[in-house]
Amino acid sequence: MRLVLGIGGGIAAYKTPDLVRRLRERGHEVRCVLTANGSRLVAKDALATVSGAAVRDSLWHEGGIEHIDLPRWAEGLVVAPATADLLGKFAHGLADDLLTTLFLALEPAKPVWLCPAMNTVMWEKPQVQANLRLLTERGARSIGPVGGNLACGETGMGAMSDPTAIAQAIG
Repeated sequence: MRLVLGIGGGIAAYKTPDLVRRLRERGHEVRCVLTANGSRLVAKDALATVSGAAVRDSLWHEGGIEHIDLPRWAEGLVVAPATADLLGKFAHGLADDLLTTLFLALEPAKPVWLCPAMNTVMWEKPQVQANLRLLTERGARSIGPVGGNLACGETGMGAMSDPTAIAQAIG
């Protein structure tokens, strides 16, 4: 399957090169889209190396209309980490970068997997839960989060699922 992996600006972004590897091991072709905050947490070159494809990080690209071309190419969208910010933007149709615009341009029949990751307090906010519920009611699939040690030093629900578990859930 041809997948776009959208990488949000959560610390769990460091797991995404491994996720790309796991998806490719399962036979998927992967193209990565980095948000501005995601690019602060994972190296574009690392993602390009493991995916074998150029990484997109801007709505503005010479020679193409990325937010239309990528969703047409893709057979599915994986968002990992799906931050509280991205869940809110997706749920309410806000599009101010390549990933959020691509999400809106993706045909409704194509699967979307959201891999939430954030601090427990954020995860438990009614607004975040409502946004995820709205997205799953519209057909998105949620993988995680899981409980465990968080980057902030706390323990609780909100850690991004393991890349192997995500790849297995996608198939």
